[in-house]
Amino acid sequence: MSGTHAHTVAYVAPTQFREESPPASEVGFLGWLRENFFSSWWNTLLTILSLAFLAAILPGLVDWAILKSVWNANSLRECRDIIIATHGEGTTGACWAVINERFGQILYGFYPTELRWRPNVAFVLLFVALAPILFRTLKPLAWLMGGILVAKLLWGLYGIVGGSASVSALWSPTAIVAAVVGALALVFSDGAYRKRWLIFSALFPVIAYFLIWGGFVLEPVQSNKIGGFLLTLIIGVTGISASLPLGILLALGRQSNLPVLKTVCVLFIEFIRGVPLITLLFVASTLLNYFLPPGTSFDLILRVLIMVTLFASAYMAEVIRGGLAALPRGQYEAAESIGLTYWQGMRLIILPQALKISIPGIVNTFIGLFKDTTLVAVIGLLDPLGLTNPIRSDSAWNGIVWELYGFIAFIFFIFCWGMSQYSQWLETQLAAGDNR
Repeated sequence: MSGTHAHTVAYVAPTQFREESPPASEVGFLGWLRENFFSSWWNTLLTILSLAFLAAILPGLVDWAILKSVWNANSLRECRDIIIATHGEGTTGACWAVINERFGQILYGFYPTELRWRPNVAFVLLFVALAPILFRTLKPLAWLMGGILVAKLLWGLYGIVGGSASVSALWSPTAIVAAVVGALALVFSDGAYRKRWLIFSALFPVIAYFLIWGGFVLEPVQSNKIGGFLLTLIIGVTGISASLPLGILLALGRQSNLPVLKTVCVLFIEFIRGVPLITLLFVASTLLNYFLPPGTSFDLILRVLIMVTLFASAYMAEVIRGGLAALPRGQYEAAESIGLTYWQGMRLIILPQALKISIPGIVNTFIGLFKDTTLVAVIGLLDPLGLTNPIRSDSAWNGIVWELYGFIAFIFFIFCWGMSQYSQWLETQLAAGDNR
């Protein structure tokens, strides 16, 4: 600067000011409350109304479900007698004794009790197979196996205290497998394991179905013995894992330049999406046998698995097609300009971006498919909802409703909420919303 003020104006401050702390209402817990609950008058009003609603229903719900509930009884009548004797005439409470008594049936259906360790081991190995696909390291698998081991040990101790189990329950095959897998996951927590572990992931379906249905050295189990959440997991996991690759192929076929291939894919997708799943299940259970040679035995669960997979793949194809359409044409041209073939460009450039964009839609389809597994009850398969009818038809538990449906809804919520949380975590890891 030049002129008359050159000797009075400085380019920089002659002193350094001390940094002031942010207001207490903008940081910490108070800042979080302000940002999420009281950021505007509308949010403040909704927060107050929500708190008033919770204050109105939570005391009665906690009183019914926890404080005045009964966990040990042999019938609904006995539950009510215990509640009246403990809390007085006219008192109501939850009878969770039906869950305590029929817990194994709700989880496994009529699967033989002495063989239930086999689906337990298959359930543990499911996480082993999914670990290299869902996570970059095996440390989450080690934590999960540790949780399963602790839960199994606590369940065994609970049985011993209650007089319904022995010390051998603490050394069940499920607990041993969980401990071994957790130890291996900690040892191989770096990236060198992935390719070798993916081989096990590819072989897992054969291992799981062999454990559940048996054969060869294992005692066979008939499909009509399989039910409960075991059946739900079989149908849900099979449909989810098989519909994704099939949906990708259908989406690519729908965008193909080959008229015959495109027509077949379009007809398949539009037909499946235009027919309710319950209709397809009836087709699988009744009409499909008419198209097979006489005397052919085609397992009902296998028929349902095929139909559910085809149904989910049609919806998955449209989700993937949306992700492919969201990519700019320049990405396709870039793959062609560097000399990549069609499949190389799809595998290395197009599909990774399309799948990343489609994560919310893909997981939404997975959650919908998992909940739709309850429709198999209409064709005679005893999923958790299908099992409520024989339980309630028992004279000891005739009239019980809320406890059964509430427990089943809670288990479904845990699975669906877990898939939703993983979806959000994966979006954060892949920066799916980053447009840079």
